[in-house]
Amino acid sequence: MLRPPTILIFDSGLGGMTVLREVVAARPDARYVYVADDAFFPYGHHSEQEIIARVVPLIGELIDRHAPDLVVIACNTASTLVMSYLRQAYKIPFVGTVPAIKPACAQSQTRRVSVLGTKGTVQREYTRGLIRDFAQGCEVTLVGSPELASLAESALSGHEVPDRAILAELAPCFVGSGETSRTDTIVLACTHYPLLLDRFVRLAPWPVNWIDPAPAIARRVADLLGPAAGESRDERAEMFFTSKKPHTLSRALAPFFGGRALA
Repeated sequence: MLRPPTILIFDSGLGGMTVLREVVAARPDARYVYVADDAFFPYGHHSEQEIIARVVPLIGELIDRHAPDLVVIACNTASTLVMSYLRQAYKIPFVGTVPAIKPACAQSQTRRVSVLGTKGTVQREYTRGLIRDFAQGCEVTLVGSPELASLAESALSGHEVPDRAILAELAPCFVGSGETSRTDTIVLACTHYPLLLDRFVRLAPWPVNWIDPAPAIARRVADLLGPAAGESRDERAEMFFTSKKPHTLSRALAPFFGGRALA
């Protein structure tokens, strides 16, 4: 039997859990290592050069330590900056996370789409290039949220996050009036945001389609790794914080790891 692959999931914090959940479902046979760069969180508060200088060598250290078969950069902010550097520096497959503008614009009926991301992601030339290439005549509103990633982390950690705080970040996504001319599709351009999706749906002033890139990322991972190595599941999973703090969320995070016990 072939050895089950090791998949490294990397994010600035806990947002990558939403990607991990989908990848685990696609490849239940794999061994998983999740690394949260909480010592540098949130990435949106750092310059582009600071993020590149931080992430590229850090990923190299993680590759040396964990010997993954594939690395998922489960962070829009990092992916829009470092993917070319990583692929040039390291000879293993990488899967990034970028705003799902193309599928959002393809399915929008009103031709009004909003992209909800960190301030860094929505200001980046990479994101604007996706709009130029794939907007398909849609009016795209870019909404840079300064606090939503931190609010999502707080909620996952069990802290109280009031509706008004979430709605203040979400409200600018809803543009226009009348069912045929208002926003009908919102791209979740930060992996933290699906952690709050149930509350987004409840607080939205009208129904919209929410585009989460995680299922597409999982499909890409499965394609790159090829057929699964049998039906048996490797129960091992490890989680690390770059701050070296011990993780105390095993019960809350276990479902994202497919029920695996965390080392």
